[in-house]
Amino acid sequence: MAARLKEYYWKTIVPELREEFQHRNVMEVTRLAKIVVNVGVGDAQREPRTLDAAMKELALITGQKPSIRKARRSIAGFKVREGANIACVATLRGDRMYEFMDRLFNVALPRIRDFRGMSLNSFDRQGNYTMGLREQTIFPEVDLDEVQWVRGMNITFVMKNPRSREESRELLRKFGMPFRR
Repeated sequence: MAARLKEYYWKTIVPELREEFQHRNVMEVTRLAKIVVNVGVGDAQREPRTLDAAMKELALITGQKPSIRKARRSIAGFKVREGANIACVATLRGDRMYEFMDRLFNVALPRIRDFRGMSLNSFDRQGNYTMGLREQTIFPEVDLDEVQWVRGMNITFVMKNPRSREESRELLRKFGMPFRR
């Protein structure tokens, strides 16, 4: 079964963006290339179980096995040594990406207490959008009774061929991203 948002993108969003930004070709329209979900686990050196728990929860949230990231260099202030396991990352593409985005926008974000919308200032020069979540418990897949450590995550929406930040913002808005007014 194809993802609901993927079908919506091709049937509704592409024609709207094409008209709005005067694209001559369908391939010029900005599209979502991938979603990268990153969970930092800096205390994994002292307590290795934290990385295992983070990987298990990230696998539940994203629907695929995350990969481990190692520290590139030692940082004494953070008590991190070069080569130490400090994070886990899942890169979502295709149908899984659209299904994750659908669950994020329609189920997880509305569960945040006092949620007023996402910031419009989190776009980089290439038009990619990065947002941070304070806790993984907003996802319904995570069992609250099994959570030992509450940790946040960064979610990056990587765009393909945007002409401007406005085009990327409009794409995410049409997908249903709840931006602040």
